[in-house]
Amino acid sequence: MEQSQVVIRFEEVSFGYSSDNLILKEASFSVRENVKYTLMGQNGAGKSSMFKLITGELKPVRGRIHLKSGATIATAKQVMAREHLTQTVREYFAGVFKKVPYNLDKRIADVLEVVNFSTPLDRPVGDLSGGQQARLLLAYALIQEPDILLLDEPTNNLDRDGIDHLMMFLIMYPKTVLVISHDADFLNSFTEGVLHLDVYTGLVEKYDGNYSDVVEEIAARVERDRAKNAQLLKTIQDRKDKVNFFAHKGGKMRKLASKLRDEVAEAEENMVGVRRDDRTINDFQIPAQPFTQPIVEISGVKVIIDHEPHQAKVDLTLRRQHHLLVTGPNGIGKSTLLRALAEGNNPEAAIADGVKVGYYKQDFSGLDFTETAYASLAAMMDEPDNEVIRRTGAQFLLNGDALATPVGALSEGQKGLLCFARFVLQKPGLLIFDEPTNHINFRHLPVIARALNDYEGCLIVVSHAADFVKQIRFDSTLDLDKLIK
Repeated sequence: MEQSQVVIRFEEVSFGYSSDNLILKEASFSVRENVKYTLMGQNGAGKSSMFKLITGELKPVRGRIHLKSGATIATAKQVMAREHLTQTVREYFAGVFKKVPYNLDKRIADVLEVVNFSTPLDRPVGDLSGGQQARLLLAYALIQEPDILLLDEPTNNLDRDGIDHLMMFLIMYPKTVLVISHDADFLNSFTEGVLHLDVYTGLVEKYDGNYSDVVEEIAARVERDRAKNAQLLKTIQDRKDKVNFFAHKGGKMRKLASKLRDEVAEAEENMVGVRRDDRTINDFQIPAQPFTQPIVEISGVKVIIDHEPHQAKVDLTLRRQHHLLVTGPNGIGKSTLLRALAEGNNPEAAIADGVKVGYYKQDFSGLDFTETAYASLAAMMDEPDNEVIRRTGAQFLLNGDALATPVGALSEGQKGLLCFARFVLQKPGLLIFDEPTNHINFRHLPVIARALNDYEGCLIVVSHAADFVKQIRFDSTLDLDKLIK
């Protein structure tokens, strides 16, 4: 059987957003045609940056990236570009092709079915909800049928049926796929190996096999390396003790001490660089602004049914310590409700004057991407305190290098953790969360759920992650799907 050709090859590639802070160091690996690999690594390890290096959006500091001649690439991006918001769905997909195919509408319908979504093709993209736009972004990549398909957390905004549709498509997809995801069941269904990026060393290692098996292999290797180091440390200490004893003796004993010093140096060189597992953020508390009056009053909301808006009456008064869960299918108006409330655009949904509002947007558009993470945190304090800012950043795994990095250059996971660090410093009276689990490492989610559960201010949450929602106390639920039935 003829061996498939290499379609991607990294040759000693180093990359960083500053010369003294490389996130990839002399990465060398290859990916053959028609294989499906997972990119795995800690937040900030460079997974999304690797995608941009492959597409040419970023350039390496050193080394070379080789792509098979003529190979086409498509990336399922996380956020819809502003210039597409005024286009219709049909116009958006037509932009993929140099020459618009005669059967464009059918091709759009087929690819939307893959992501379990349907919508009129003359509907403006900007009228779609955040979750619907995410499905459109994924379908935009899939319709191109590229030689190299890059998927960055593709299951974030998909329900179970949507994930199953995508899973079957990828199993049958006959070309190369690289995917960033933490969904083990999803990855096990179609990936054949792992490219592991280590945030601490900047190295990339390639593993073949089932995703779960590779995760176990990496964990077993860590334990073997730790055991080897423990034995070497014992040997080193023994030799050092003997060196200290023999060095003060004369003649042959002094020569023996010199030989033992050489053995110590050799043993220290043989110490294995043990991969550090993903660190989990420690438990934290979001202080709540004292506020005795009603914080939110909602008397009406807009609900989208069959792509048509309907006004529904409600009677909700939210005070301090009230936790509200907003539910309903994609596109019904959940994100629209949160946005209108936060921005004051709905006269029937208002926040009391003087309330500090912390608003977690799923696309992080509430952050200033041009300022550093440090400045972003400092902006949350009336009187910025360097020690408090750095201590809070460290609590959310944002060290000195990360704090000096422009927000736009942080990984999506780091942007999410930055938002939580901002809330801790802001001490809001109202927290509004629109899909807070997107992009966040699954290890952090139980810690975040505990913080939201214990939050003593007013809390409003939209989330598709059922396991996450179950860990939080909610006093009431606003189900938009039931408002007009």
